[in-house]
Amino acid sequence: MRYLKTAAAALTCAFVLVPAGIASAGSGPAPAPGARTAPSAASTAPSAAGNPASTRAQAAGVCADAYQIGSTGYVKRNGTTIASVKQFYSPSCAKNYGYVWVWDSFRDTAGDYDVTAAVYSASQDEVLGKRSWTNTTVQEFWSNGTSTVAECTAGVGTVRRAGDPAPVGGYSSTRC
Repeated sequence: MRYLKTAAAALTCAFVLVPAGIASAGSGPAPAPGARTAPSAASTAPSAAGNPASTRAQAAGVCADAYQIGSTGYVKRNGTTIASVKQFYSPSCAKNYGYVWVWDSFRDTAGDYDVTAAVYSASQDEVLGKRSWTNTTVQEFWSNGTSTVAECTAGVGTVRRAGDPAPVGGYSSTRC
């Protein structure tokens, strides 16, 4: 046993004395100003926060620079939150978009459902850019873009579970 302890101590000392090598950030010449590597492409994954680069956003024609304006609203069914509703604005396209994100907790139990996403213009008292989906299990929904940036608007959305007689809806805060 004494020899085993001595061998273990000797091996430990040997590993401590062997250099592991040195790596240092910034060693070597700096790249030329125009030769730096470009950042990786934006993710096309959908997200609860809303990703204008997602595959479904691009299919809906959402401009890449769109970002959320106002606060998030919620769709509730029997007191339980089942979806989020947001409004997005694109400065380069001068468009507003409605966005609906169906929560996993609802999707896991609902089967299929119907969804609408749109922009409500308080100035016109109209729902604009409305898109509808029926018998779906998708999570992310974008309205068509609306030319309402000079108006008071809100993102609006509805969800109707199969078997329910009517949809339930929600809306984001109104932005002027």
